[in-house]
Order: sequence, then structure tokens, then C-alpha cells
Amino acid sequence: MTADAVDAVVVGAGPAGAAAALELARAGAEVVLLERGPFPGSKNVYGGVVYGRVLDEVLPRWWEEVPVQRWVTRRSTMMMTPTGSVSVDVRSTAWGEAPHNGMTAYRADFDGWLADKAVAAGAELITSTTATGLLRDAGGAITGVRTDRGELPARLVVACDGVNSFLAKEAGLLPRTDPEHLTLGVKETLALPRPVLEERFGLRGDEGVDIEMIGCTGDIPGGGFLYTNRETVGLGVVLSLPGLTASGRRPEEVVADLRRHPSIAPYVRGAEVVEHSAHLIPEGGYRTMPPLAADGLLIAGDAASMCLAAGLWLEGVNFAIGSGLAAGRAAAEAIGGGDTSRRGLAGYRARLADSFVLADHRRLRGAPGFVLSDRVQRAYPGLVCDLAQEVFTVRNPEPKPGLLRSLRRGARRRGIGLPRLAADAWRALRIFG
Repeated sequence: MTADAVDAVVVGAGPAGAAAALELARAGAEVVLLERGPFPGSKNVYGGVVYGRVLDEVLPRWWEEVPVQRWVTRRSTMMMTPTGSVSVDVRSTAWGEAPHNGMTAYRADFDGWLADKAVAAGAELITSTTATGLLRDAGGAITGVRTDRGELPARLVVACDGVNSFLAKEAGLLPRTDPEHLTLGVKETLALPRPVLEERFGLRGDEGVDIEMIGCTGDIPGGGFLYTNRETVGLGVVLSLPGLTASGRRPEEVVADLRRHPSIAPYVRGAEVVEHSAHLIPEGGYRTMPPLAADGLLIAGDAASMCLAAGLWLEGVNFAIGSGLAAGRAAAEAIGGGDTSRRGLAGYRARLADSFVLADHRRLRGAPGFVLSDRVQRAYPGLVCDLAQEVFTVRNPEPKPGLLRSLRRGARRRGIGLPRLAADAWRALRIFG
């Protein structure tokens, strides 16, 4: 594949890449969208919630055509011990109405749909082709990509090739991989007949459930999730890589333990496991984001660590789309101005800073370390469950002990001093407030 230089090559047809290609094509640029799989989304094992409101100003009434599985109308955060759980459960009929809040979707469907929008705008999609390196001119500026099918020259490259981006590393933007800032997402897809699934979760029509969990991964820092699709349930865990290595456990064992947990087992009883999958997730947040541009190159999405793992908020696709849109607009501006140097691409970070992408990451920059800390992972889920059990256990003829006394007793049992509890509460308020 040797060709005349195009305006831009976008590597990776996931949400970030498709969004970047869409904006470039709409601006009149000649853009190639390169995908290593046979079709967009074919290599993606994601199974979670997509927050599509970022598309409101890009694709009017997108919710009428997006390939949704279910609209999330119930969002639950569950604190767990091996034998029990306490949940904060939010249900809203408004989330089931347009323009909705979140949806479950199969990424093979969603990615293909968004890539099709880019193609309809004028982008050229090339599949089954892997970018193997960068092309450079005599001055070191990036001038395209080398692929397993030949060279593809371009005035600008947008790298959306995922976590541990090979292209960003070759460009010197990504440092050596630090396992401390990566987690492993492991998922089972469990099939249930639609009537059974809807009865168990209390759903009607296209309503869906999102349950996020903490305290369910034993001595491995991480968390769990359960998402409903039309006739399947996505159940899995996200595990700290160093913690997983130190534990000596296999990740599928942790998922199996979660499936058997007394708070989860009734939901998935009798379900058939139809798929196992795993992928790396960048969880370092704002403090681990690399430089976003080099001469002739922009990076977006997971390649730029734009995944929000903040405990209360576990989001990725919306940040990928947002960063892709900003990259596409900045790239079109730089190409139109004839300056695709790092300086000419400075508008990219400025656009991100003015949007939710960097604003949310910056504000929640302390969340990853806090959420994965030992007390939040192990001590506090147990404390919450102990306190709830104590409060709702009736021991007549003994009088009720009172909340403060129960809290003190539970904190002492979990080895948490009240000053430390107050300090962590203040830290959480500063991070999430």
C-alpha cells in the first residue's frame, strides 16, 4: 500500500478514531480511517455503559438510530463483603426517555455505527490493516504510517490505537508502561432468556441496569460490574495488575467468586456462559496523561489515558468520543492552516481543556489512588456492611445502640481509628465534592 499523501490517517476505528475521522471528513479533509480488525469493533471486548450525550451536537437525535441494547434506568453502587452487601440504588424514568443518560451496547455494533457516520461524511475506511510504525521526514516530523500492507503517507496522523499505544510510544509520547497505572478488565457474557432477565431485574421494554461494585475482589484492589443487555448479562471485575500478580490468583477465579456471591447469584442463576474476554484499562487518570501532540501526530482516547476510573464514575467511551471530536477539529484546523507541527496542533489541548474531557479528569485527578487504596478497597466496604447490619438487626429486649456507637464499634473491629475515618472522609469530599 503505497499512495500519495492524504491529509490525515486515523489509526483505530474505535469511538475516538471514528469521531476524529468524522470531524475531519466534515471539514473537507481527505482522511483514511485504519482498522486492524475485519470491521470496527471486532477486536473490542468491552461490555459496559455508553454515555452518548457527547453526541448531542454532532449527530442530532442520535438516540433514534444508535444500536442500543438497553437504556440504563437503574444505577446501583454496591459495597460488598464475602457474605453481604449494601447498595445505593438509583432508578429514574427520566433516564428511559430521550435523550437518555446511558445505554448498554455491544461495541461491535456501536463502533461500526459510528464509523459508518465517518464514512458517510467522506472518510475512507480500510480494515484488516495494521499500522506497524511511523513514517518521518528528514527533520523527524511524522509524515504517515507504515502498515503490514505498505506505506500510507499523510500530513497528519491521529493515533487512537488504544491503551499502550504503539504509535504514541514510537513517537516518544508514552513512557515505559507502568503496571501501577493499568488494570485488567475481565468479563463473562452470560445468556438468559429475555423474559427471565427482565423478571429478575425488574425491567420492562428497553430498560436496563448498571451495578458497580467495590469490595468484591478479595485482596486484589479493583471492583466489579454487572450490566444488562437484551438477552445477556455482562458480569466481571477490574483488577490492579500488581495486585493480581501478587495474589497468585487467576482472574477468571475472581469472576467465578463474584458470580457465586449471595448478592449476585440470584441474578445469574442458570445463565449460560457464552463468552470470556479481557482487556487492559488505563486507570492512572490525569496525572498519567502523556503529552498529546508531536510534530505530525495527535493521540486520543485510551492511547492518551482518557478513561475516568473515579469510583462513582466509571466512564471511557464518552471521553474517547469527546477527545476524538476535539482531535478531529484541531487536526482540520492545523491542516487548513498549513501547520501540523506540535505548535500548530496546540489547539487540541486547548479544546480538551474547554470541554468535559480534561475538566473532569483534572478535578478527579486524586480519585484513582484513593479508590484503589487499601482502606477503601477492604476496610470501608466491611465497615458499611457491618454498620447496616447492626442498625437493622433488632435485638429486643436489648435497646438499640445508636448510630454513633455502632460506627465506633464497627470501626474498631475493622482497625480504623476515628481520626483516620474523618481524614478519609475529608479527602473524599475534596476529591468528589
